[in-house]
Amino acid sequence: MRNRIFAVLALAILAGGGLAYGTYNVINAQPVKTVNAPTQPVVVAAADLVLGTELKKEDLAVVNFPMGAAPEGSFSKPADILGRGLIVSMVKNEPVLGAKLASKEAGAGLPPVIPEGMRAVSVRVNEVIGVAGYVLPGTRVDVLATASPSGNQTDVTSKVILANVQVLTAGTRMEQDKEKGKPMQVTVVTLLVYPEQSERLALASTEGKIQLALRNPLDQGAPETPGMRQAVLLGAVKAAPARVVASNSNTKRKATPGTPVTNDAPSSAALPTVEIIRGDKRSAEVIK
Repeated sequence: MRNRIFAVLALAILAGGGLAYGTYNVINAQPVKTVNAPTQPVVVAAADLVLGTELKKEDLAVVNFPMGAAPEGSFSKPADILGRGLIVSMVKNEPVLGAKLASKEAGAGLPPVIPEGMRAVSVRVNEVIGVAGYVLPGTRVDVLATASPSGNQTDVTSKVILANVQVLTAGTRMEQDKEKGKPMQVTVVTLLVYPEQSERLALASTEGKIQLALRNPLDQGAPETPGMRQAVLLGAVKAAPARVVASNSNTKRKATPGTPVTNDAPSSAALPTVEIIRGDKRSAEVIK
């Protein structure tokens, strides 16, 4: 009786295995059906491209997008945009759009990036002035100037002369050392400013020393500071409190859409005061 049971069980296993194997072969033998969805070519960046790049054939690639899914303003052929300049930086495989390109007549490089009514001014910096290399294209900085209005060393003052200025480019270039006559590397930062601000920047970098202060791009406030003199720094004169103007203040310059907002630092400074102590009485007198 037991032998019969084992025999029936073995036959069932063999029959089931044979049926499963046959079904597996039949399914694999059927041809795979593929559905070809309609696509359209879109030109993308073949590598990371920096602002001002003149587009060449090796900078571009073509990727097929589903029909109707291509971004608005994209291009289907690289030949349509060869030689045009980028007004924004791009990353690899990012679609090239018309809004990211300068006009055909503008060419490439930095000039097409400058908005109407503004100027690009380059200043020489070192590792300290350039905030240890953290000043990069797209960041925003305040510009501090240190100079003496009277030419006297005791009147040396540091003051924020420009606020919320956008950095266009930052890098090194080769210049000739005036003393040794040998080439040397110089770090240069290019700032986007208005014409009157370019005058301030040129005067500050020529007649005094400038320093860049990195700021949070979400911080749109413009600091109103009286400046820092040596007497205030050493405690001989009481400093006036600084005020911060909100982003919707009337002192902020109105810019056209797409143009970065650049605020002027106020030129007026509070009069310094001296605290006089006579016994147990204190009084403050304004120095005029």
